[in-house]
Amino acid sequence: MKKTPFPADGASTFDGANLRLWQTPHAARVRLYVSLLALDLLAITVGLLFPAAFLNVKGSVSAVLVVACFIYSVIAFNSGAFSLRSGAQTMIDTGAAVRSLFLTYGALFLISYFLRLDRDMSRLLLAVAMAGDLVLVVLFRQLVSLLVETRLRNKLLLQVLICDGASVDVPREFRVIDAGEQGIRPDMRDPAMLDRFAQFIQGYDRVIVACQPEARANWAMMLKGADVRGEIVVGEIDMFGALRLSKVSKVPTLVVAVGPLSLRKAMAKRAFDIACCIPALILLLPALGIISLAIKLDSTGPVLFRQRRVGRGNKFFHILKFRSMRVEQSDASGSKSASRDDDRITRVGYILRRTSIDELPQLFNVLLGHMSIVGPRPHALGSLAGEQLFWDVDERYWHRHTLKPGITGLAQVRGYRGATVHTEDLTNRLQADLEYIANWSFWRDLAIVFMTLRVIVHRNTY
Repeated sequence: MKKTPFPADGASTFDGANLRLWQTPHAARVRLYVSLLALDLLAITVGLLFPAAFLNVKGSVSAVLVVACFIYSVIAFNSGAFSLRSGAQTMIDTGAAVRSLFLTYGALFLISYFLRLDRDMSRLLLAVAMAGDLVLVVLFRQLVSLLVETRLRNKLLLQVLICDGASVDVPREFRVIDAGEQGIRPDMRDPAMLDRFAQFIQGYDRVIVACQPEARANWAMMLKGADVRGEIVVGEIDMFGALRLSKVSKVPTLVVAVGPLSLRKAMAKRAFDIACCIPALILLLPALGIISLAIKLDSTGPVLFRQRRVGRGNKFFHILKFRSMRVEQSDASGSKSASRDDDRITRVGYILRRTSIDELPQLFNVLLGHMSIVGPRPHALGSLAGEQLFWDVDERYWHRHTLKPGITGLAQVRGYRGATVHTEDLTNRLQADLEYIANWSFWRDLAIVFMTLRVIVHRNTY
């Protein structure tokens, strides 16, 4: 097995702490996207001003240019024109830019027609400019793609190969982790191991596992919930639920996990979280103070209850809630779900839980980036469905952590709340969570927030 030196001090191991100090590829990708936008706008500018001067167009061409650049920027950003597709080859998406350009000029033609702006927006000028822009945008993007593939690939992507009892010829751009030396194993029944694995691969864009055939299925399951593009090295095609094929060196790999949301979608989701969270905290600040005082007067103990739960990528985080139970009877592991006549719940706590007000401090989790407004609800490590731990009921359980956990979610608005007395109580929620992840959209998040208002008080909340 060929090992490549690690960055910085050349250490033989590469943990999450070192990686956080060396996460420049993420900043480099942002600079690349900004450069792509600048080149696209340059193409539009050149493509419009040159024919305007040649055709001796009268009117305010600069106003047309500003409108064109604005429309293109909005459409291109929402169509994913500024993204980097990673895999065996690093690709710049030219098709999305071309489609955005056509839509931009389509909008300009409509504006010219309906507002009768023939003088400012000569249709001949727009037609010639569109043709010129098309050539320049494609040319610029192909040059950038060539530069990325030949010179910048290693600066834009963090790729790691995890070796677990198997060897493979490793390209120079990969970092290598020996699973045995680092104490990593694909154990889906050990949340602490999943958290350890998540810490090791934090920040990587592509994770490839080389292992023995009998371990491939377990590693595939491990990668599916790790919020990263994951691949398994195979010499033959096996049944792992692979999404597509790729390669490392000349050896085929199966892509079993596609990784996190694209930059555009991730930014939209984070912007939605911030736009909801900050105004809500400001408006609710007096109410939060009154609730805190009521909790202190009702029973001894802290106002907030902190509990370790599983978050995005199967990493642990501490969720915040208003304390609704007596301190000496609180269940830190969450192994015992609250029941309708639970004597552990305080008088104020009963009201808080019935109205879901106890969840309000999770707005601080959202602000800190641990959670989203909408997403799969985070579960306590000791949660049981019947007599079984959640991950023993369905091995797909860990796949629900590819997105940040949410204060509310699709499962909650469908009424899947409260205690998980039977295994069906979990599988119903799991199915809704996986459906939400597979079909995420900004508008669906917005719809779920409004639907949540109907189920704040629910028969299963106690």
